[in-house]
Amino acid sequence: MKNPRILKDNKSFRAYYHELQKGDVIIGLLNLKPTEESVFLDLSERGIRLFPSALSQKLSRSKCLQAIVYKKWMVPNTTVIRDRHDMIRATNHLSGQGPMITKQNRMNCGLGIHLWNDVESVYNQVCFGNLQYPFVIQPFVPDVLDVRVIILGDYIEAYWRKNRRSFRNNIFFGGESGPFKLTEKDIELCQDVMERGKFPYAHIDLMITRNPPRRFLSEINLRGGLKGASISHEDYQSRIRRLEEAFEQDIAQELTENM
Repeated sequence: MKNPRILKDNKSFRAYYHELQKGDVIIGLLNLKPTEESVFLDLSERGIRLFPSALSQKLSRSKCLQAIVYKKWMVPNTTVIRDRHDMIRATNHLSGQGPMITKQNRMNCGLGIHLWNDVESVYNQVCFGNLQYPFVIQPFVPDVLDVRVIILGDYIEAYWRKNRRSFRNNIFFGGESGPFKLTEKDIELCQDVMERGKFPYAHIDLMITRNPPRRFLSEINLRGGLKGASISHEDYQSRIRRLEEAFEQDIAQELTENM
């Protein structure tokens, strides 16, 4: 078995892209434009190994893909709207269910989240071109506790986030936060969604209700803001590097065993 080529930066990735062969390795997040993301499929089909995985990187970029892959963990009736036919079907299905939330596909920090009085209001905006496809729609769940979970190997931290002036619980724009103690079921949920998306580390947002007590996945990402977290930026980056180094050591161990 030949020694794999191991690339650790985007410049090298672009320089050697066409020379990569099965077993070669790319470590670190790929800086791809939306129109380039089919590269993830090409790399996977060619047998190139990525850390983080190609699936986790693609999921981090798309709320619509998350809604497809993680549907069973999300608020019931979470749906991806890709065109007017999807919108009509959703309007029929969600009619009478009250306020709705929409999530624009590639926007973060709460900037792409909107609250509507009902599904018909969403349909009207779509028809007049004020809401672009694709997007995610789901019933609005009031009085939820928003919990951010950071998992970096054996490091797990969780904290609640709340904005008393908005339903968007993003502390970057005026919210507040505090530590949150995860239950075993919370941790199991986080581990399940990480395994499903092949995430080696993650920022996971949970929605927790009290009556009845329920846990839903809001979204998951490889990276995110640390405002409100206890971990320092330096420690955070150090732990990411250690996970990358451990992955590289595993590659070397596999080579040794197969010699």
